[in-house]
Amino acid sequence: MKIADITTQVREIALKTPFITALRRVDTVEFVRVAITCDDGSVAYGEAPATKAVTGEDIYSILGGVAFIKEELIGLTPSDALVVLHQAEMGSSAKASIDMALFSLLGDEKDKQDITLQTDITISLKDADEMLTDAKKAVAEGMKILKVKFGSDIKHAIEVTKRLADLDAKLIIDANQAWTQESTMEYIDATLDAKLELIEQPVGASQLHELRCITDYSHVPILADESVFTLEDAITVVEYACADMINIKLMKCGGVTKAIEILEFARKNSVKCMLGSMLEGPISINAALNLAQEYSDVISYIDLDSPLLYKEPSDELEFEYRGSEIVPI
Repeated sequence: MKIADITTQVREIALKTPFITALRRVDTVEFVRVAITCDDGSVAYGEAPATKAVTGEDIYSILGGVAFIKEELIGLTPSDALVVLHQAEMGSSAKASIDMALFSLLGDEKDKQDITLQTDITISLKDADEMLTDAKKAVAEGMKILKVKFGSDIKHAIEVTKRLADLDAKLIIDANQAWTQESTMEYIDATLDAKLELIEQPVGASQLHELRCITDYSHVPILADESVFTLEDAITVVEYACADMINIKLMKCGGVTKAIEILEFARKNSVKCMLGSMLEGPISINAALNLAQEYSDVISYIDLDSPLLYKEPSDELEFEYRGSEIVPI
């Protein structure tokens, strides 16, 4: 089986409400869908969303990345194509879209696990009253874990956290690099009475010293997200105890095969992980959910709520969302 063609489409999925973080605001999930066709008629798909604020890639750079590598991959077997792909200098999301299609073509899937997963749901950055309203609505709809997005205003973050603390839900706090070491410590001290699951990436991705100081100081586990793109990043964060946990995303690391490398490292070193996502389409969410099933011993938290944010349900999902629970169809 050899690759005969690689094609791309740009697709959009409308969201119920705007998705707002310290880094960006979006109203639709915009992504590139890659189709790889082989000479035996096999076809497999991958996807990559535009997340310029995180990976530096927009739709055009993803399309350009796929076009850049396409001719090198045509005529190769999927396994050989994976080697060439991951030697190339190109964006991690563009690489991920091709990787997940190639991984699917290899057909080396393990037996499907019949495990019920549980995702959080994002509470976007808004004023305090709106965030409380959104959180109450999510809990009423069966969500048990809320991932709360905050910006640089630490007083706002403290106020909202205190108001959310009475809800019957677990709270994950995500600052998306918007805080300083000092403001993070202020937040930790001010929210001692709130039961928090995690504080995610409070400071800049490159501020590993500050992240380590926060981790040493905090009674709440600290999760590294934007600080960890690659296996090498994960090793650095773990070896220097910069965070308690790491967040793995297919779009950051370059696809399923690279995510597996990080997950195997985490498994061997007893490091707990979150398996996260950007705002993504159904094919890439399927790929991540299958990983979550296979590595349920390593993945303590799942942030794969994109389908819950779609304005209309997708018929391409291999899983069903029932409140916070996700079960294979």
